[in-house]
Amino acid sequence: MIAGGSFTPEVLQRGLAVAMAGWRSRTLATVPSNTKNPQWFVDQARPIAQQAGLGMTVLDERELEAQGFGGIIAVGQASSTPPRLLRLEYTPATGKRGAPHVVIVGKGITFDSGGLSIKTGEVMASMKRDMSGGAVVLAVLAALADVDCPVRVTGIVALAENVISGNAMRPGDVITHYGGRTTEVTNTDAEGRLVVGDGLAYAVSELKPDVLVDVATLTGAIKVALGQRIGGIFATDDALFAHLDAAGAAAGEPLWRMPLAQEYEERLSSKVADADNAPGTAQAIVAALFLQHFTGGLPWAHLDLASVGDAMEDAWEWTAGPTGFGPRALLYWLEQRDPLSGVG
Repeated sequence: MIAGGSFTPEVLQRGLAVAMAGWRSRTLATVPSNTKNPQWFVDQARPIAQQAGLGMTVLDERELEAQGFGGIIAVGQASSTPPRLLRLEYTPATGKRGAPHVVIVGKGITFDSGGLSIKTGEVMASMKRDMSGGAVVLAVLAALADVDCPVRVTGIVALAENVISGNAMRPGDVITHYGGRTTEVTNTDAEGRLVVGDGLAYAVSELKPDVLVDVATLTGAIKVALGQRIGGIFATDDALFAHLDAAGAAAGEPLWRMPLAQEYEERLSSKVADADNAPGTAQAIVAALFLQHFTGGLPWAHLDLASVGDAMEDAWEWTAGPTGFGPRALLYWLEQRDPLSGVG
């Protein structure tokens, strides 16, 4: 990467792009939720997509309901700012439509009160950053051309605000996701998996990817397991995990593999739906198992970044508050000449 003792212009361009991705992810997560809502996020994405040469599609609440995105609709139905689905598309400069295809799905909850299963005030105070996964997706897609990513990448951001009103999703409700799978909602604060599930099912059905990755500040349990310096990763494919693990280590965004333990699958059982959204046992693992049902058997990695969504104090490149953790690891992976080597 270094020639003659100095950085080449190409290396400098890549470094700046990766730094900008980290900055952009953190900045979006830092914006307060009286400014930030699903449409606001879409409005931020539009000029970014245009500048980066990305294709962009947005589904509003009417289109989401008509097409069966029951998870996103249910989570966002109580808010005066309705939900959105944002789709961003990157094609390599060579224009090869036959290139392998990666889809990254991000959780975009622009504020999370917990809904009727309301959070405590102390926990709720940081929930402006519950769209960090969506911010990571936007930041990564915007930088792909600058790092010369060789594969097709589509980013999906499922955007909603989880609040309380007379129309709020209730414990006991049964919702139907994109593609027909049903969920009994036993905890309205387990909403992230509902919107990400819709995004994954949509990707499998409509986009035909070779690999699926999702990024979400999903469970407080991952913070209990890993503290606040390491992100959690679940993966169905060892080669995909190895790529992401190496990328996280190289990029300074370390990830620790968690088990997709089938012993806990029975915890998802419901008498009235295909799954219970919040069984309350082994919570990070069960949440990952919940999402796995939406992946169509494709190679898949789930990044639960709730453990690293916030920094408690200034440390190294982090300042206290939202960290923007994730883009550097994903970009290090996606700039490799064969990021899907051995996967599948």
